[in-house]
Amino acid sequence: MDRYAVIGNPIGHSKSPRIHAAFAAQTGQQLSYEALLAPLDGFAATVREFQAAGGRGMNVTVPFKLEAFDLADRLTPRAQAAGAVNTLAFGADGTLGDNTDGAGILRDITVNLGFAVTGRRVLLLGAGGAARGTVLPLLDARPASLTIANRTASKAAELADEFATAGTVAPTGSGLAQLAGQQFDLVINATSASLSDAAPDLPAGLYAPGSLAYDMMYGKGETPFLAAARAQGAARRADGLGMLVEQAAESFFLWRGVRPETAPVLADLRASL
Repeated sequence: MDRYAVIGNPIGHSKSPRIHAAFAAQTGQQLSYEALLAPLDGFAATVREFQAAGGRGMNVTVPFKLEAFDLADRLTPRAQAAGAVNTLAFGADGTLGDNTDGAGILRDITVNLGFAVTGRRVLLLGAGGAARGTVLPLLDARPASLTIANRTASKAAELADEFATAGTVAPTGSGLAQLAGQQFDLVINATSASLSDAAPDLPAGLYAPGSLAYDMMYGKGETPFLAAARAQGAARRADGLGMLVEQAAESFFLWRGVRPETAPVLADLRASL
């Protein structure tokens, strides 16, 4: 039986084994999927051991996505753009590194939520790894504009400059206060503020009529960012549970060549929160 795993530290909270078991059952794929706890100084050794024992692929979670980027023999364009790897595929031609996070969020927004990105004004909050992995997929969707905003404006400007020629529009970088007076159709929170039970300090009036506020974080209830977005007039709000399922489906497709149906898996996870 083909073996797959998710590797991280910590890893006990991961929903990936449940998600991929559901995908395998649904598509009739014979595989096993486990969670591997790697020592903080033992990522590469744990990967090699798993690979030597017949492992076919791995999902990579915190804090190892940058190490996975360095470990891969080859990178997909989206992994190269993200500067991080969350999916490894082992083959005769070496280890392929991919990043499915951006594709996952875009599919959740456009397919599950039915919200078109093309021609919309998009605001991406944050300039760290989560934001970086999202920029290229967002640009590929041909928005009217893409603004990257961060508490430290220079970091947002640097990230925007990196992708200046990657799409039909050039992203712009901004501090949070400089957003005052602008409106957006889609606002994505890629900051870690929700982990601290907080929301980014945003000017009022950012949400255009019919806008969508999307938080990459998720939980049982409303995240602080989504609560603030509701108070500020965002017409629609969604958390990142769908992104989690969709990035997993993208990994599954890379490994098995079959795209699973995500809706029933997402519904099951949502009910269990």
